[in-house]
Amino acid sequence: MGQLLNAWRKERNRDRKAANINTEEKRAPSHRTPGWRLGMDDSASFLSGPLAGVTAEKLGERLTSVIGAGLIGSGCLISTLATSISYLCASMGLLLGLGFACLYQTAAVMTARYFKKRLALSIAIARSGMGLTFVLAPFTQLLIDIYGWQGTLLIFGGIMLNLVPSSMLLRPINLKYSQDSPCKNKGNESLTHDKHSAAVTDHCDENSSKERELKGGLGQDYIVTSKCQSTGTAGCVVTVDSISLQRPEKDPFNSKSSEPARKTESSCNNLQWAKEKPKSQPAPSNQLLFHLSLLKDPFFCIFTWSFLFSQLAYFIPTFHLAARARTLGIDNMSASYLISVAGITETVSQLLSGWIADQNWTKKYHYHMTYLTLCGITNLLCPLATSFPLLMTYTVAFSIFGGGYLGLLLPVLVDLVGVPRLHSYLGFSSFFAGIAAITGPPIAGWLYDYTQTYACSFLFAGTCALISPISFFFVPLAQKWKLKKEDGLSIITT
Repeated sequence: MGQLLNAWRKERNRDRKAANINTEEKRAPSHRTPGWRLGMDDSASFLSGPLAGVTAEKLGERLTSVIGAGLIGSGCLISTLATSISYLCASMGLLLGLGFACLYQTAAVMTARYFKKRLALSIAIARSGMGLTFVLAPFTQLLIDIYGWQGTLLIFGGIMLNLVPSSMLLRPINLKYSQDSPCKNKGNESLTHDKHSAAVTDHCDENSSKERELKGGLGQDYIVTSKCQSTGTAGCVVTVDSISLQRPEKDPFNSKSSEPARKTESSCNNLQWAKEKPKSQPAPSNQLLFHLSLLKDPFFCIFTWSFLFSQLAYFIPTFHLAARARTLGIDNMSASYLISVAGITETVSQLLSGWIADQNWTKKYHYHMTYLTLCGITNLLCPLATSFPLLMTYTVAFSIFGGGYLGLLLPVLVDLVGVPRLHSYLGFSSFFAGIAAITGPPIAGWLYDYTQTYACSFLFAGTCALISPISFFFVPLAQKWKLKKEDGLSIITT
């Protein structure tokens, strides 16, 4: 986006040379405004997290991802009509930010649903492409030189529309109900459920035990457990003749003499699991769009605190590394090498970080805390790097530790809150991280205006990185609170 803004400014300034107007110097007298513009698209993708989460919960991940791809493509096409930088910030920043929020939200949650044992490595592989953006800068500049900034946006719009067919590949994980079944039930064939859950136990001829979680049409959760004995069959088909979606006249949970749920046992000769989405019932009208109750969850507060300060620390060096190199007398070509090395190193670091975390030598948030602490120390030492070799050393170290904690953001969140409500937790935490993304670069620009050096900006980033992992020290207390709350609920229900 920065390259396209520069190309647009050059063209506008060339057209206005006769009037001797230099628009950018008059519009951006300090380093705060350019920093805000550069962080616009990144912050918009974070700030749109809650909206993307609600959309995914209502429409599904596949359709949400398609909508996001359409927003990105249309944002690039609309931007070709830009007549001001404010127009570009709105079209490229807001539209592309919302589109990328939908894409990231759905991809992250789908990955968390598909993977469990190798979740950290799978997330690292999915995120590793973000570190390869160092090749995008010369490619964008080449397109601008050949086709101009409008032609470049058209090309990018066409490329981004390829995300539509790729979004169609997102397959939801659900179970298929079969109406015709050779099963003979040993108990009641109807499943009685309440507003909480119902459990069904199936015994069939395969030596395995599987548990699946189903989403009911009215928002209920069903736990389906199959215990099988070996017959050489490939799998199991759970056959349910009828499921009553009507609330019973008397709520079992309000009666002390009634059990919370009924269990039925059925014996089947051949059961097979399928991954097709069942027909869903319409959601109740009184269902909340935003689950604000998670704001009271201590695990959400712990993760959001860390996420906010870590993003505040990450975006400042990212936006001001090349500028600091130029203030030290380093030429633009050498400064661009720093960005390229940072992208490559961050990619490798994420992959290694994910693989190490999946070894389960310790808890994932312990690795996360370590990377953040080392990242903070590295930023505090950055003012000592006054030559190109030392600045390159800083770049490599920062990319290693920065890529390490970035690759563990989602696995840590999954470990803390689980997968069922991951859309809500990830969306709201991303919103607060977006506040950091949009305020971090302007703060660094203000510090430069006040001190005329980028040293204070990196010191501020290092301080934020050291503050970020403090919240994880309260995880044991939050776990005790959760156990105490669950014990209290179990006493009430029994």
